[in-house]
Amino acid sequence: MDRGGIRRWIVGGGAVAVFALSVTAGSLAQGKWAAPEEAKKVKNPVAKSDKIMASAKKLFETNCLACHGPKGLGDGVAAAALPVKPANWTAPDTQKQTDGELFWKITNGRGPMPPWKHLSDSERWALVHFIRTFAKK
Repeated sequence: MDRGGIRRWIVGGGAVAVFALSVTAGSLAQGKWAAPEEAKKVKNPVAKSDKIMASAKKLFETNCLACHGPKGLGDGVAAAALPVKPANWTAPDTQKQTDGELFWKITNGRGPMPPWKHLSDSERWALVHFIRTFAKK
């Protein structure tokens, strides 16, 4: 390998190492994800019905399944590529959150979890109802 090739290899390897460290540091720096106090108090204004749940299931399949997985375990096909594991919707820590907290997190996102503000408020509230179906019984 000539000197230029070695230089490119070293620079390229250094860039990969810096990227890997920044992703790892970003993952560790996220810490606990808590919604603001005012969000915790917000009640779900969308009444749960068969129609709402059918709509929420379609929204889940389109927007959430790839990361959260078919059983809501945070093990979807896209999850492996993320620096932070998606929330496990079956976990008690997730299920004990208020509807307002879940709605706020869906709305605002964080890290690899995108904000879903392009969905209507009603659609996001419907997803909150759907997340509740993953509670361990």
